[in-house]
Amino acid sequence: MRKLSVCLILLFGFISNAYLQVDKDLKVFISVDMEGISGVVNWEDVSRDGKDYNLFRSIMTDETNAAIEGAFAGGAKEVTVRDSHGSARNILPNKLDKRVKLIRDWSGGVKGMMEGIDESFDAVIFIGYHAKAGTEDATLDHTMSSVKINDMSVNGVSLPEAGINALIAGYYDVPIAFVAGDMAICQQVKELFGEVGTVATKEGIGNAALCLHPEVAQNKIRDGVKKSLQNLNMYNSYKLKSPYTMVLKLFKEEWAHQASFYPGAKRTGDWECSYTTNNIMDIIKAFNWMH
Repeated sequence: MRKLSVCLILLFGFISNAYLQVDKDLKVFISVDMEGISGVVNWEDVSRDGKDYNLFRSIMTDETNAAIEGAFAGGAKEVTVRDSHGSARNILPNKLDKRVKLIRDWSGGVKGMMEGIDESFDAVIFIGYHAKAGTEDATLDHTMSSVKINDMSVNGVSLPEAGINALIAGYYDVPIAFVAGDMAICQQVKELFGEVGTVATKEGIGNAALCLHPEVAQNKIRDGVKKSLQNLNMYNSYKLKSPYTMVLKLFKEEWAHQASFYPGAKRTGDWECSYTTNNIMDIIKAFNWMH
């Protein structure tokens, strides 16, 4: 009888905790890139003058809506979406879930793909993300610039865009709860963050990709986001230890020379510059200027 009582108490506690997690009024930030969207395999797919661009911006909007639906089902009461690809004017506003607010275009500020994030948010979701430059079997892999940056690392940790943006979220103590994109970025964020929900929308095969049907990807994203927010206490904000040293490797002598003129930066190798500071947002500012 005593064992039964203990089991019932534990079960009740588990159910109560789960209920409390879902019932919490969560504020969620969703940053949406395009290269990791299901079906995207070529730069034409994500370029405004590409013949299939309108198709893929529609699918991008659908994947964003799936994440939004999952967020509200998982306990969100407020959701902000940041269009983070190219012109930052890709998501179709009239097709987006009416419950959210959308940030479009670039402000000129340093937060970039994380414009709008602050300490008031409870969780961050990345949709349509991709692997860092030079990643094997990755779709349209690059790090911020597809032509200028070979690698960006902080304290010896090579970072994809998801890692750079996670450091911005971490500055405000906001955890990354979920990432959707190609299989390569899903693997990279697990190595970086440890616990994080992921959905691979496709698997790279050299320059090709094995892709999920968009509706299948959307269903997985919807369910994945919901589950991640219901288990939000599993995730920690991503932080590195101060002082912070960024090493930026570029593809041309001209760019490396130019980057070395940023106050505090110095040349540390062939086409390579470094910058050290005690404030992670100073790293983000330097990175934005130096590339």
